[in-house]
Amino acid sequence: MALNRLKTYGELVMFSHTLFSVPFGLISMFMAANGFPTFWVTFWILVALVSARTAANALNRLIDKDIDARNPRTAGRHMPQGLVKAHEVVALILVCFGFLTLSAFMLNPLCVVLLPFPIFLFLVYSFTKRFTWTCHIVLGAACGCAPVGAWIAVRGNISWVSLVLGTAVMLWVAGFDIIYGAQDVEFDREEGLFSIPSVFGIRKGLIISALFHAAAVLLLIYVGTLTSMGWVYIAGVAVVSGLLLYEHLIVSPTNLKNVTIASYSINQIVSVMLLVFSAVDIFM
Repeated sequence: MALNRLKTYGELVMFSHTLFSVPFGLISMFMAANGFPTFWVTFWILVALVSARTAANALNRLIDKDIDARNPRTAGRHMPQGLVKAHEVVALILVCFGFLTLSAFMLNPLCVVLLPFPIFLFLVYSFTKRFTWTCHIVLGAACGCAPVGAWIAVRGNISWVSLVLGTAVMLWVAGFDIIYGAQDVEFDREEGLFSIPSVFGIRKGLIISALFHAAAVLLLIYVGTLTSMGWVYIAGVAVVSGLLLYEHLIVSPTNLKNVTIASYSINQIVSVMLLVFSAVDIFM
């Protein structure tokens, strides 16, 4: 029974999507330490990354539960179906925020001082679609906190490298979230919700998404030069570029059937591939 409930909570927050931002947090951790930091630092960084991502997604499900219930695409989710109660989600959020706070205290004072910033982004993101099309960028900024936070956890300071890597993550996430939002254009317009596809149209939205991804790749190359990464890392960025290009080739304003593959499946591979190539380069 307990295991089934745990599985339900995992499905609620789409735990498999932890593969989006967590690998970039680990990349930043490896870069900051030029290898593995101590077990203590590594452990608490992992706790922070997983708990932050879980809390943020659970918060989104809670805030959007009524909108999800009205959207035919999301009406089958756990909260609209009554499979998970609001008080359970609130408890999950509080527990995860508790672990995130604990991990900050276990790492260093700067992590504690800056903790309110990512929490603010987690709280505000789900409301942004109600009043601004920049919601994708806010989501990206929330995910971009992962590499910045991991760097701070290792070094105890904010570096230009971590900010550039965080910006790359922000643009990458915003780019594929725009693609994902293309499937809800009509619903968003009817509900008075904002997204780049619903405000500017799907065609322009996909162009903006592609520009975001091109900029993200350039920033990843820049990170490599800042950290003196070798050819393996550059090869990883090349693989990522190819995956992002393929992502944009399989969707169009008249063909959105591959939206989920383009926005979710491919990008889970993107983050993992860059982590693997980065780790190999660093540990070589």
